[in-house]
Amino acid sequence: MRIKNKTAMQAFANQLATYLKAQDVLLLDGDLGAGKTTLSQFIGQALGVKRHISSPTFNIIKSYQGTTLKFHHMDCYRLEDSDEDLGFDEFFEDEAVTVVEWSQFIQDYLPPHYLKINIQTINETERELSFEARGSHFEEIKEAIEHVQFTD
Repeated sequence: MRIKNKTAMQAFANQLATYLKAQDVLLLDGDLGAGKTTLSQFIGQALGVKRHISSPTFNIIKSYQGTTLKFHHMDCYRLEDSDEDLGFDEFFEDEAVTVVEWSQFIQDYLPPHYLKINIQTINETERELSFEARGSHFEEIKEAIEHVQFTD
């Protein structure tokens, strides 16, 4: 799926959020600067988080209260070459939506069901999104969103 700019990325996040429920896990992968944190922020906003959502790079995990669900935001970049379990299960099993950036660094701790969103940089503003779903709920979400066109 081609996303042309930040406005389209926000529209995508808004649509995605309509399908999310407690204990959903989204994995965001892509190169540095691809837009993982931007998408995380838009998802949190779509879930009703009023506070500013900043990158949890140094904290690893930040939690926010949305209007209906909690929102956990993980940035696992600093966990490369680490096998430290920071109690990930507690977050994945919480009544919250959890977004994980750099999920490959905590592969052994991931739940069996999730939606992975790979973000590839096309140019300064455009991104290509691809999806990998594990579990029937996430297959349904993937089917619902992967062919929608999000324009500015």
